[in-house]
Amino acid sequence: MGIPKPTIDEMIRRDEHHVCPDGSLACVRIVAVADLPSQFGDFQVVAFHSPLDRKEHAALVRGNIIGRERVPVRLHSECLTGDAFGSLRCDCREQLERALTTIGQEEYGLILYLRQEGRGIGFENKIRAYQLQEQGLDTIEANQVLGFRADERDYAAAAHMLYSLQVRSILLMSNNPGKIADLRDHGVEIAGRIPIAVEPNRHNARYLETKRVRAGHLLPKPTRLVVPEQVDGDEVPTESPGDH
Repeated sequence: MGIPKPTIDEMIRRDEHHVCPDGSLACVRIVAVADLPSQFGDFQVVAFHSPLDRKEHAALVRGNIIGRERVPVRLHSECLTGDAFGSLRCDCREQLERALTTIGQEEYGLILYLRQEGRGIGFENKIRAYQLQEQGLDTIEANQVLGFRADERDYAAAAHMLYSLQVRSILLMSNNPGKIADLRDHGVEIAGRIPIAVEPNRHNARYLETKRVRAGHLLPKPTRLVVPEQVDGDEVPTESPGDH
């Protein structure tokens, strides 16, 4: 059973004219909810609209998460090349599919799909960064040459989405301590962490090692030689979904 229809109707009515009092670009409204059967399980899809920056975010909801604690949650930033085109230069699609598979087998859970392409720098700049990586820079150096920080993402919108869905605490599916800290700064209670590492391939091995060494992601050390990059906080208890 998912979110009941009366609850959905009430959330949509509640959010119809909602605007955050501080004028935040991270302000979001729930505008529509529908069933979404998938190869990973039965979900509901929630459309969120940000009235100020016009971004559209999505949530895939498994079961009735309203008022729940310790909800398994994956925050997934949009990656057109990986999610849609199957790029091997990153681990995005594998992480997304692993999260969908895991949560699709749970009684309840949640995936927030955030429109933050290229760690927040956008698609055009992401491809410019790829060009720089082809010249020998790593993914962080490429972003910095383009005038960006290593990671430009912000999770204020995600925190608002969790608040709108009345999720009380989460088990975060992530390897990124920065994501944990950012969510906590925005008032999200994180009760535990679920690792979501995937096996590297020859195209993304250096990219993953850069995330581990330079960005501090909680990834295992490589067991084989890291090949050149192709064309391309704090810790909380680690748990599996079955621990809750």
